[in-house]
Amino acid sequence: MQSSLIGKIEKAKRYSQEKGRVTFSELSVKFHGDNDDYVTSYKDGKWRCSCSFFSSWGLCSHTMAMERILSDMLPEEALTTKFDAVP
Repeated sequence: MQSSLIGKIEKAKRYSQEKGRVTFSELSVKFHGDNDDYVTSYKDGKWRCSCSFFSSWGLCSHTMAMERILSDMLPEEALTTKFDAVP
């Protein structure tokens, strides 16, 4: 293996451990919930979800789960849930 590729692999490993290097500006995922699959997304500074709860409340278990999963990689405005208050 060429030394330049080895260097890139080592750098990628280091980068992957430093999650603060990555900030999502937009994202769309298929979220497999207990009852159905939903499209959960973050774009233009706002969360969206195709579940019926989100349309009424502007947040849901799917968006809150994504906040937890990606917390270190989301801009501050994307973090709508204060996790310390919830057990």
